[in-house]
Amino acid sequence: MTSTLRTIAVCLLAFGATTAFGQATLTVTDTSTQTISRFIYGHFAEDLGRCIYDGFWVDDSMKVPRKDRIRLDVVEALKRIKVPDLRWPGGCFADQYHWSDGIGPRAQRPTRVNTTWGMIPDDNSFGTHEFLELCGLIGCEPYIAGNVGSGTPQEMENWLEYLNYGGKSTLSAQRAANGHPAPYKVSLWGVGNESWGCGGSMTPEFYTDQFKRYGEFCKDYPGTHLKKIASGPNSDDYHWTEVCMQRIPAWDMYALSMHYYTVVGDWDHKGSATRFGEDEYFTGMRKCMFMDTLVRKHSAIMDKYDPAKRVALAVDEWGIWTDAEPGTNPAFLYQQNSLRDALIAATTLNIFNNHCDRVRMANLAQAINVLQALILTKGARMVLTPTYYVFELYKVHQDARWIPISLNSPDYTYNGQSIPAVNASASRDQQGRVHISLVNLDPNKEVTVSANIQALHVRSMSQEVLTSAHFTDINTLDEPNKIRPLASTAEPLSGDSLSVTLPPASIVVVELRP
Repeated sequence: MTSTLRTIAVCLLAFGATTAFGQATLTVTDTSTQTISRFIYGHFAEDLGRCIYDGFWVDDSMKVPRKDRIRLDVVEALKRIKVPDLRWPGGCFADQYHWSDGIGPRAQRPTRVNTTWGMIPDDNSFGTHEFLELCGLIGCEPYIAGNVGSGTPQEMENWLEYLNYGGKSTLSAQRAANGHPAPYKVSLWGVGNESWGCGGSMTPEFYTDQFKRYGEFCKDYPGTHLKKIASGPNSDDYHWTEVCMQRIPAWDMYALSMHYYTVVGDWDHKGSATRFGEDEYFTGMRKCMFMDTLVRKHSAIMDKYDPAKRVALAVDEWGIWTDAEPGTNPAFLYQQNSLRDALIAATTLNIFNNHCDRVRMANLAQAINVLQALILTKGARMVLTPTYYVFELYKVHQDARWIPISLNSPDYTYNGQSIPAVNASASRDQQGRVHISLVNLDPNKEVTVSANIQALHVRSMSQEVLTSAHFTDINTLDEPNKIRPLASTAEPLSGDSLSVTLPPASIVVVELRP
């Protein structure tokens, strides 16, 4: 396989009851040198609801495999999808968290009130060492968000010395006394979180001064280069991005964060996670696709000040946010997870893949029992959600070479509004295999994909599909395998032709082997 220009012309024919849905083309140009960073596939674990406590960190009497109180069946599930990094302790909680509360003998740690999420007591039994042990077990990098809202530069400086200094000092000796003589070498570091809101209700002008003030005391200790991530805009606040890029030097900022949630209703009535019709389904898909507009517009602003793209756009909170499940604490943000959510995840990851020149970090909110979770638990039982399986299918894109695509898709039309029915992204891994991830958002019609693959010299192919009978379908503790990837029978290769059928409301990942 050479790196010469390759084009796959794909004809998409969708069929309704009796009428052809139309035709479109997908063009793939295999000349890119861009890499899809594995950190696009990151996750988020806030001290919120049942994510940490009763999620990752369980009572020592619970009869599940554990390391200390870390739940190992959860760890193994996250290892399988190659989680690259985990963000902690927040979220909004980060700007009320004081790291020294969570070190030392657990019986001596203070109990604080989590004023952000439910006014509940927090015994701080899960702190710095426990989080870094969790990351070590998963095999991922820690991404820590420091406290700018209620903390001080001194507090942040001390935390970093405690984490990363390997020489002789009071703080490094304290770390050793607490069980870890070697420095942790934490690199990914958030300087605050949502500073425009729960992190301090700041203006961008004030925040950029705070970033430079706090950042001055965030040191590179020997063996660890700190990657400082600035608290960026809320959704379409393009002014915030403009000010940050104007006032913070590119050399001082590894990434600028951006947060966007798919909210089907409004913030007071977000909609149900399980009881919705095609009207809300369509709205969810349309709002999910707004991520592409956000990335394009924020990237354009960043390009003005950083044409070399030194600063990454880190979408470190994203996903669908619905009303909490009935009967649960609304402050815990526990929601079920349907096929709709999987389609949102797959579409969003396709967007990130296709903007991998600027989007080099992202973190789904959140890993367990909160918002668009990968895993739901109840006591000793756990279930993997449809969203989990999207990350399992898409892990083939991690650190693979991005292949640009151009898609002219047929429309999915509902109630006079239209969005593209199909979205896609593609990459080539280090073994030369091409993976094309295709999403059909139309819940009523299948799409047949036909391709001329002569230039790829394909010897064989396989495909997996994730779908279900209805977009409200979910996995439950009693029916955990309702939605999971299945190897599907592909049309046999016929000369240089490829044919793939996308069922209604489905995700299909095709592997083409040279």
